[in-house]
Amino acid sequence: MLGHIHMLAAEVHTFFDSWGKIGRSLILAVCAYISLVFLLRISGKRTLTKLNVYDFVFVVALGSTLASTILDPGTTLADGVLALGVLILLQYVLSWLCVTSSKVDTIVNGEPTLVFYDGDFLWNTMKRERVSPEEVRAAARNDGTLNMDLIDSIVLETDGTFSVVHKQDGLRNSSLSDVYGHPSYTEQEPIRNATGQRRHQ
Repeated sequence: MLGHIHMLAAEVHTFFDSWGKIGRSLILAVCAYISLVFLLRISGKRTLTKLNVYDFVFVVALGSTLASTILDPGTTLADGVLALGVLILLQYVLSWLCVTSSKVDTIVNGEPTLVFYDGDFLWNTMKRERVSPEEVRAAARNDGTLNMDLIDSIVLETDGTFSVVHKQDGLRNSSLSDVYGHPSYTEQEPIRNATGQRRHQ
């Protein structure tokens, strides 16, 4: 009988513990949400861009920290806001390093990969990147292209999306200069420094 009572009590705590905990979660949810919006707003647009590797890790860590702040009784609002601020600062620093150094960007994000070129599927590359020909054709369809022979290249970008580039003549500054395997590839991509001057890594 006593065991049955304890079981019923445990079931009650599963759905409801106390109004105090509900009030705490409500207050922390509102405050943590407002704090997160504020921190993201002041950190700039780059924080909310398309997900690459470190952006994905950042979003997962951000969500976990926010949930812990709201639900973990041992975590105060100050602890949660500080952790959110540190994560956003780390993401800002890493994104800045990736922008200023092509080597850091390559280490963190990898490089775009050529999976289709001049009418041919690059099978070895597709196998290595786990890309099927159906996905490549779907990328062409999403681009509105019916004739694959009109496509110069299809590139698997570092964020997992596909870019379709059509054939053009007389190119001087190719958007494919950072895609290994394409004829316009250049090993060292020029980057502008803080003064606007071009330099090489």
